[in-house]
Amino acid sequence: MRSLLLPSIEGTIVAIILVYKKIFCCLPLYLQLFKFLFYFQERSRKVKLKLHWQILIALFAGILFAFLSRVFGFEDLVIDKISILGTIFIRALRMIIVPLIVSSIISGVTGIGTAENFGRLSLKTFSYYLLTSLFAIITGLILVNIIQPGVGAQLGFEQIPDNLQSNADKLVSTLLGIIPTNPLKVMVEGDILPTIFFSLLFGFFITKTPERYRTQLIDFFHGVFEVMMRLTHFIILFAPVGVFALIAKIVAQTGADVFAPLASYMLTVILALLVHAFVTLPALLYFIGNISPLAHFKAMSAALLTAFSTSSSSATLPLTIDSVENNAGASNKISSFVLPLGATINMDGTALYECIAAIFIAQVYGIHLSFEQQFIVVITALLASIGAAGIPMAGLVMITIILRAVGLPLEGLGLILAVDRILDMMRTSVNVWSDSCGTVLIAKSEGETALKVLRK
Repeated sequence: MRSLLLPSIEGTIVAIILVYKKIFCCLPLYLQLFKFLFYFQERSRKVKLKLHWQILIALFAGILFAFLSRVFGFEDLVIDKISILGTIFIRALRMIIVPLIVSSIISGVTGIGTAENFGRLSLKTFSYYLLTSLFAIITGLILVNIIQPGVGAQLGFEQIPDNLQSNADKLVSTLLGIIPTNPLKVMVEGDILPTIFFSLLFGFFITKTPERYRTQLIDFFHGVFEVMMRLTHFIILFAPVGVFALIAKIVAQTGADVFAPLASYMLTVILALLVHAFVTLPALLYFIGNISPLAHFKAMSAALLTAFSTSSSSATLPLTIDSVENNAGASNKISSFVLPLGATINMDGTALYECIAAIFIAQVYGIHLSFEQQFIVVITALLASIGAAGIPMAGLVMITIILRAVGLPLEGLGLILAVDRILDMMRTSVNVWSDSCGTVLIAKSEGETALKVLRK
């Protein structure tokens, strides 16, 4: 028995030593950094510096610090040690995602009331998400065909992850997996789509139970949601710390040299994202919802900056809900229904990016895609943006699905991997921006008059 336990004990000791070397040997550094950041937050409160300004300052400070680390040769310190603070922030956000989604959706659905209201809100939500994703894809296709960034490009290849193909093959099983066989298991594993599906059904059928049970269940989940929002507010206080560490790691790892060969491709993606974020979506706000795009952008700025630094719509969800309700003025009934769905199935920026990437790869290889093939790209991207939500490396998996659909070589992924992380930050911000725009538009269509972002 002793011989069987010994390797396990030795492994534990080694793990403890590694953790010590990774974290505690740099404890003075962490303490000094925390001391400075807490001092910064204290000063921010005294001068009433809002959270989005704190995050923006932390963002630029992280970029500057990372560039200095590359100049003076201590980028390993940033990548290995300081980045741990960003990892802690991400884990704290992910910690609250499942209980927040469950309590939020159930509270929202029980507040909707009748099956007719539930059906109407569902139709509006899915219609908005499909429509804006289609607009985003078409914007990307138009610009990539006009600019043609891949024509004549001479690029190197990055190594493609080994499990990318197997992840792409999981698309069908992911779609089937929306219906969970074990709801508790998917919640424990953090599988968002089946968690949302079960929560929607659970919340809807709470409204069908006898009143004595219904009242107790509704009060319980409202209480859980209130607790989760208070916990969210506490975690958000550390957003500047997390953003600083996350952005510093990314810049320290990539530097600026990697961008030059792919400048035309990056500019095409960024231009398309800007058109969708600052032309298409604001036009919907202004003309359909009578909502001020500028006021809404200010209301969502903290969530958008967090989305940019974390590259995760799901991790940003707690802050998105907080911003939409407290800054934009949408009700919890609407936001708790629309936003969790949007964080998983509404990927405007991602779908746009995947289409540009697919056409770019075709251009590099000198392959002409016909109108029919580009139409297949549109449809595939639209469907994949919904189905790929629970798959690891979802962005790259979506490109794989599109490349296979039109017969392009999968090796072309190696062309764009070098800048995928940077563009992922931008497209995630667009995804969150689209989710928030949909929430206030649907709230306005439901007759909510307390919105703080209406045009004066």
